[in-house]
Amino acid sequence: MQTIDKFNFAGKKAFVRVDFNVPLDENFNITDDTRMRAALPTLKKILADGGSIIIGSHLGRPKGVSEKFSLKHILKHLSELLGVEVQFANDCMGEEAAVKAAALQAGEVLLLENLRFYAEEEGKPRGLAEDATDEEKAAAKKAVKESQKEFTKKLASYADCYVNDAFGTAHRAHASTALIAKYFDSNNKMFGYLMEKEVKAVDKVLNDIHRPFTAIMGGSKVSSKIEIIENLLNKVDNLIIAGGMTYTFTKAMGGKVGLSICEDDKLDLALDLMKKAKEKGVNLVLAVDAKIADSFSNDANTQFCNVNEIPDGWEGLDIGPKTEEIFANVIKQSKTILWNGPTGVFEFDNFTHGSRAVGEAIVEATKNGAFSLVGGGDSVACVNKFGLASGVSYVSTGGGALLEAIEGKILPGIAAIQE
Repeated sequence: MQTIDKFNFAGKKAFVRVDFNVPLDENFNITDDTRMRAALPTLKKILADGGSIIIGSHLGRPKGVSEKFSLKHILKHLSELLGVEVQFANDCMGEEAAVKAAALQAGEVLLLENLRFYAEEEGKPRGLAEDATDEEKAAAKKAVKESQKEFTKKLASYADCYVNDAFGTAHRAHASTALIAKYFDSNNKMFGYLMEKEVKAVDKVLNDIHRPFTAIMGGSKVSSKIEIIENLLNKVDNLIIAGGMTYTFTKAMGGKVGLSICEDDKLDLALDLMKKAKEKGVNLVLAVDAKIADSFSNDANTQFCNVNEIPDGWEGLDIGPKTEEIFANVIKQSKTILWNGPTGVFEFDNFTHGSRAVGEAIVEATKNGAFSLVGGGDSVACVNKFGLASGVSYVSTGGGALLEAIEGKILPGIAAIQE
């Protein structure tokens, strides 16, 4: 498989798929450029070699052309980051894009307009009437899939080589993330530096395991993490259940959870997962106490209680001090750590203590030689909020992509390069 380090981009045009889906305020100012900065090593390597770049990305989830989701809003900042005046094509298709791409000289950069302005990028039909028949839906889907081939071929025609540096979309079989790679031979398609790091980090935490291996799974719903948990039960030594899932497990065991978030239709599933963990010899670690509140608010009245004795009218919004100690002790003894999901409602400052304690324990374990991977939007926000990101081995940029990788799924954007 080709690697970006070994490839010489001199005199070549590279189509680089990045994830510049950055947050914008009401005046279209970028509020967090982390994703843009993450792609800089790849882009600068190509320019340093003497290559030119056609950048493709999406922004948001537009249902067609939309000023709100135009990538022109990031053009000025991208030029500043690269130290090059980036050109812009008002349409990723059409004559303008083709002419500008063809005219690119060494060291020049062209940013294409939002790829998702076209339904062909995602391969999903748009504009169907709510009462559309199954036949109409099937016909629309077939039409988009057929036109998707031409869309993909056109994007590929702009460049001599293809670089995928968008791990955040690697789980999507979209035109620019997976299908386009088929138009380049194995010597002319590769991962960017960010994608390489993501793939290596996921592979290390799932396949190059130093034990004990501990996974901390947060999140509000067991149902949304079921496949991840089941896959991890085949790999981990310790599985810590945190966040809103805590109360589904607690109620399944006969506990009182008050107004805490709970999936009453998943109680049997929780018991089944506990049984599977026991059969596989996995130490399933659950909370023993909680920080509870009399309303879902940062300013609510709070107290600590046993997790299975939450009074009526109260709800658990974080773990308690006894649980913090239990979780931290397990984490500190671990050599491989995966963290996905906070322990509570960390967005409220009064309920950050548990998540901070977990983060600090991971940092300590990492200092002692553990490999730690933090991924998923809320976990990443946690370590950034607490200033702990530099103390863990790797912070993943991919939310859904990381979760699907942990589930054991093959990600189309990765498979397309490795083929």
